Amino acid sequence: MPVSQSPSETSPDSLSGTRVLLIISGGIAAYKSLDLIRRLRARGARVRPVMTAGAQAFVTPLAVGALAADKVFTELFSREDEQDVGHIRLARDCDLVLVAPATANIMAKMAQGLTDDLASTILLATDRPVLLAPAMNPKMWSHPATRRNRETLAGDGIGFVGPGLGEMAESGERGEGRMAEPLEIVAAVEARLAKTQPTSLPGSGPTGPLSGRRAIVTSGPTHEPIDPVRYIANRSSGRQGHAIAAALARLGAEVTLVSGPVTLADPKGVTVVRVQTAVEMRDAVLAALPADIAVMVAAVADWRVADVAGGKIKKAPGEDPPPLQLTENPDILKTVGHHAQRPRLVVGFAAETDDTVDNGRLKLARKGADFIVANDVSAGSGVAGGVMGGTRNRVTVIGRDSEESWPELDKGMVAERLAALIAARLG
Repeated sequence: MPVSQSPSETSPDSLSGTRVLLIISGGIAAYKSLDLIRRLRARGARVRPVMTAGAQAFVTPLAVGALAADKVFTELFSREDEQDVGHIRLARDCDLVLVAPATANIMAKMAQGLTDDLASTILLATDRPVLLAPAMNPKMWSHPATRRNRETLAGDGIGFVGPGLGEMAESGERGEGRMAEPLEIVAAVEARLAKTQPTSLPGSGPTGPLSGRRAIVTSGPTHEPIDPVRYIANRSSGRQGHAIAAALARLGAEVTLVSGPVTLADPKGVTVVRVQTAVEMRDAVLAALPADIAVMVAAVADWRVADVAGGKIKKAPGEDPPPLQLTENPDILKTVGHHAQRPRLVVGFAAETDDTVDNGRLKLARKGADFIVANDVSAGSGVAGGVMGGTRNRVTVIGRDSEESWPELDKGMVAERLAALIAARLG
């Protein structure tokens, strides 16, 4: 059973009748916006372009308008357009706002709520889904300020596609920051429109393909105390688990997210239970049963200290470090996979450093799961920035009678694809 279509396999009329407000900001990747407009229109979308002053330094409004077959909006204080509060009309008269390329500058303005031109004003005024396709120098993308802005925007429900790993057109540098290709952006637009509908409406229950379904998701690391100031942990950031919880909620599921210690904002529309240790996580998961879906993403510590010291363990000159007696932690995935109230669909994650797929297959059988999402978390995985703690992932989804390797994607896109697979599996 195919998990999802690749960007090149999308339906010719998959966006028929869709209104996309395309904001083009100022970067060399703006040249890709011309092909992006063509790809969107070929699938039936109406594209209304907005260009920043910087964008006009790279591509002309004439070329953009000719390909979009629509007027190009560039000025906030246009005498003609602002007679009927044009920026508000543009912000609302669409089904999705797409920013491609999204520069570090426009992301910073969005994160801080700044409005000094037409594009930033629209982005603050819109109540429609927003999707960003970042593009910038690798050093700019990896800068702590940009990372903070991205986390803020993701917490606000903004979607991302890319950036990818590659050579920068303007500098020849290689790294993460290259804008996603137009077909990948089109696929993300389709996914965003299909999966970011409101989960509830006034006077009605949840809507979406997972309406009425209950889901449990685990996320982040666990911290196993050694003494009051030290603990055993790992590098998991919780980004993948939180993204999956949000994606399931957008499809209408009632989601309980059991999260270890993370610094991420709580996903919208999700009930969050915070825990520290593996034992606490197991107890919280079992307390959330019964459920229809369980997605065990958390990087749970395999072992804990048998006897936690009541006070800080002190160093003594000339003495060896004190031995730590470890004991095995509960296997939460296996517990859920063989539980009397086993959810209808159980998905586990396998973070491996070697023989990723083979180990994933063994885990599938041993844990009683329906799917194992296996990923290589070694330093040589090839994923820019590393998987654990990073923003991108490359996974193989292993089922009892299927196996599919996905390309390197933003963790949000991995979450969207997995949520779509779960919805399809549950009918």
